[in-house]
Amino acid sequence: MTRVRANLGRVRDPSVSRYTAGRLSPIRRATDLRRLRDEKFDVLVIGGGVTGAGAAVDAASRGLKVALVEARDFAAGTSSRSSKLIHGGLRYLEQLELHLVHEALTERGLLATRLAPHLVRPVPILVPLPAANPVKRVWQRGYYGLGVAAYDAFAGVFGGGRGMPLHRHLSRDGARHLFPSLRADKITGAIRYYDGQMDDARLVVNLARTAAAQGAAVVTSARVTGFVREAREVVGVRVRDLESPGSPEFEVRARTVVAATGVWSDDMSEMLRDVGVRPGLRVRASKGVHLVVPRSAITGEAGLILRTATSVLFVLPWGGHWIIGTTDTDWELDRSHPAASARDIRYLLDQVNAVLDRPLTTDDIEGVYAGLRPLLSGEADSTSKLSREHAVVEPMLGLLMVAGGKYTTYRVMAADVIDQAVRRLGGEFRASRTDQLPLLGADGYAAAWRDRQDMARRHGVTTGVVEHLLERYGTLTVHLLAMMEAEPGLAVPLDGAPEYLAVEVAYAALAEGALHLDDVLTRRTRISIETTHRGAESAEHAARVMGAVLGWDETVRTREVEHYLARVTAERQSQTMPDDLAADAARVGAPDVRGLAADRGHHAAPHDLLEVDL
Repeated sequence: MTRVRANLGRVRDPSVSRYTAGRLSPIRRATDLRRLRDEKFDVLVIGGGVTGAGAAVDAASRGLKVALVEARDFAAGTSSRSSKLIHGGLRYLEQLELHLVHEALTERGLLATRLAPHLVRPVPILVPLPAANPVKRVWQRGYYGLGVAAYDAFAGVFGGGRGMPLHRHLSRDGARHLFPSLRADKITGAIRYYDGQMDDARLVVNLARTAAAQGAAVVTSARVTGFVREAREVVGVRVRDLESPGSPEFEVRARTVVAATGVWSDDMSEMLRDVGVRPGLRVRASKGVHLVVPRSAITGEAGLILRTATSVLFVLPWGGHWIIGTTDTDWELDRSHPAASARDIRYLLDQVNAVLDRPLTTDDIEGVYAGLRPLLSGEADSTSKLSREHAVVEPMLGLLMVAGGKYTTYRVMAADVIDQAVRRLGGEFRASRTDQLPLLGADGYAAAWRDRQDMARRHGVTTGVVEHLLERYGTLTVHLLAMMEAEPGLAVPLDGAPEYLAVEVAYAALAEGALHLDDVLTRRTRISIETTHRGAESAEHAARVMGAVLGWDETVRTREVEHYLARVTAERQSQTMPDDLAADAARVGAPDVRGLAADRGHHAAPHDLLEVDL
């Protein structure tokens, strides 16, 4: 029988809207830092990726007192560097991991229809059928068709909970009508199916804000340096505030600590080595590299999924761009800034050019990004064969670790680890209800999209502007429109990035926890990978807008721009290097801006925008 736990968390004042309660402003960060020092939490989550943010939402929505700390920025690691898909994993059907496929497709439906319809939407994808003799053609269409049909069946053939249209078989002409850039001599037809597409970093930010709206203390730039123990039990962590590097470390007390640290999971175990704790689990990092090219480089109205010798390759429409990826290779170097080498880039170009009528070259590339998948270690010879299932372990009393899995099933991982936490805490508790909890911006999204033209007229902007904002902020769009009306200078496009508005930079600093220029140009927006200049031409403008909110003086603005430009230079250099070792050496040459701004807190007062009621 489900038991109901008394609400031990920090209850939101009913007079305060969910949106205001979830605003991660500089003032909110200062308040939450005080809470970390002064309060004892039921659950302290380490890690601001999708699993950690999801765990914070799950725990806070059950009424637990929750804190989340992240050493860098939300989604700064793996969770901002994916293929941007919410999917069941078509290739996992082939590996007969049927339960994993069904679980992921269920989550896909929830995200697309209830939890985050403003961030997750259908994207059509073609499975090209390779040219072959007549007998093999029949076999291939039957084999792939059966797989895609099973994919639809696992998602639920009927009902609004699918969130995606059903698949369809196409002839060669039909396939080339949808994707004219496909070489006619390479295919005999295709099967079109649908998966979900999202901006992974924005989804994590929405999760973090949703956790904050439920009463969680949420602090980025807060690095865990060790565990606090009493006898053989973990009772908290030591934290360093990287925005005030001169201040001493402090302790955060918690009844249960949850480490959702992905490829850094082994580091958590290392912190307990002095008391003889063996690693609770071992995580293997697999590097995935993606290329971004302009939409004009390839003619097509759907994505592609292609089989390669080692894995699969996606070619996915992404606004005015295409995303091409990914690689799948072991990585044992710097985990904070995995680097793409010239070899990785050449591999991806060779694979995609095998089916395109106009080959792509390095001159077509706008952006490149590399991420690390946290795979549970196994006996498989290659990372592509390792299971994407997750594990929850308790290597020491008071410490739970969760790792593995895939982005799509973050909510399941979060529920599993918090289930174990509440069992450990004892007493009555409420079961996970995150399958019923829309993220901020999701409530009323369908109606807002339907009425987008009226919204545009009321606020004196084009329908295109409203559509752009709705697809990134959902019903929170009204707050950005109000900021534009209050300050017309925020209604202009960013220098060098006309797809984005200055208000998005201001809002990122005001409400989305962005503390540095890199946070905005790399994760709150995608300017760093969607422009050939990688954000260099936008840095000055963005720093002025962001600095007005955060109260940066000229010294801080200059340093933020210099650090960002150094990062761009280092990434460009790494992508010309022949192998991983040389690419890593080039990339780590640019220091991280966090923890280096010694004079933060000694600059001008924040901009009046902080007083806008959002």
